[in-house]
Amino acid sequence: MTNFRRQTLLKMFMLVDLAILAFSYVAAAVQVWHLTASSSFAAFFSMRVKVLNLLLVLVLFYSWHIIFSAFGLYGSRRLGDRKQEVLGVLKATSVAVIVLAIVAPVFRVEMITPAFIVVFCAMSSVSLILCRLLMRATLALLRTHGHNLRYVLIVGTNPRAEEFARTIDARPELGYQLIGFADEEWAGNRDFPKNGKSIVTGLDGFSDFLRTHTVDEVVMALPMKSLYAKAACIVGECQEQGVIVRGLTSLFDLQQGRVDATQLDTTHVLTYNANLCEGVPSIFKRLLDIMGALTLLVLLAPMLLIVALLVKFDAPGPALFVQERVGLNKRRFRMYKFRTMVANAEKQQLALEKLNEADGPVFKIKQDPRVTRVGKYLRKASVDELPQLLNVLKGDMSLVGPRPLPIRDYRALDQDWLHRRFSVRPGITCLWQVQGRSSTTFGRWMELDMQYIDNWSLWLDLKILAKTLPAVLAGRGAV
Repeated sequence: MTNFRRQTLLKMFMLVDLAILAFSYVAAAVQVWHLTASSSFAAFFSMRVKVLNLLLVLVLFYSWHIIFSAFGLYGSRRLGDRKQEVLGVLKATSVAVIVLAIVAPVFRVEMITPAFIVVFCAMSSVSLILCRLLMRATLALLRTHGHNLRYVLIVGTNPRAEEFARTIDARPELGYQLIGFADEEWAGNRDFPKNGKSIVTGLDGFSDFLRTHTVDEVVMALPMKSLYAKAACIVGECQEQGVIVRGLTSLFDLQQGRVDATQLDTTHVLTYNANLCEGVPSIFKRLLDIMGALTLLVLLAPMLLIVALLVKFDAPGPALFVQERVGLNKRRFRMYKFRTMVANAEKQQLALEKLNEADGPVFKIKQDPRVTRVGKYLRKASVDELPQLLNVLKGDMSLVGPRPLPIRDYRALDQDWLHRRFSVRPGITCLWQVQGRSSTTFGRWMELDMQYIDNWSLWLDLKILAKTLPAVLAGRGAV
């Protein structure tokens, strides 16, 4: 497909998206018109300043177009999967709905009610997703029949290059036609011809090959350590001749996380990140934290006051226990709990170390002599953790995340892979809390934390929150 045809189709695709949004907007307005008696559909379009209404709609549509572009919905999705496409649409429409919800009260648009927003969000999301899935299925069908193909040349003949070649050969719906490989002869590629693979040019003749052959994309798979200068020269030759260059993100053989490409002024930056909760998803996670913490603090305020009084009168000392913990990227912060032990409990811990019943660097005693009468019940019901909602509001913690470790336990971590738990904000609850808590071994606890980090999503957070209450009520693993 030529660049002109691609740009034409892309513009048409943008118009289709705007048409879907416009249809969803009108459909939501009609729905509200039927449901509300105080506001009519005709009245909505006969507001005082019609020019202002028109400008407002145009600004909304333009902002939605910017949002969709910012989420990469108009970039090349040839190498992306359906899940990425659907998630991209859901993120973009969610932000578009937030913009709509903000605009409504500012400009006093009576038609945009909560019911309107729900209908608009549902219709636009479903319609946009179906449109993209239909487009993806159509393009996949065309590509498997030899249309809309892109001719790709792989530079390098190492295992990474071979794996990429096998991947595109096994997926004809991507529409990649492998021209062959570009590399010099070395011990690792002498059997290429026997295995049906073709080295079509050496590295020195690469520029001439581009000049005389149809090449849409070049995939760089050269070892950077030994051939950096040659790789940089090849990328420059591709740019000079207007050929797309792709680099394999397995350059450093990373096992977890993702790679993002960004630009800082004129410098292109690749970010290797082991944490999935970054960027826009982290914003939604933070919103969930703030709304959840505020709601719980308001609803539980009477109970929190009663618990504070019980702690205060049960044993001498303050109602809250404040301890320094290790948080995001090893930042220190002061964590709040209801005090469940005697006032000088930390000073007594050294004398009790020999009674520690937990494996690993943590300290746990089932029948800890420092625990007060009220503290025993608070721990059983995990009520002592509730003041950490204040830490959530402050941004030190999240509702869901690995538990923050005390300084003593942090210093005792003897393996580097355990420190990856500090790459995310610590939380009040996590997989460990809903799968046994203190009855779980330290090794299993750390595995669950890594499982959470590697598979994070907002849906996972919601599932953990939903499972936390039954686990607390059952008192599983509490000490």
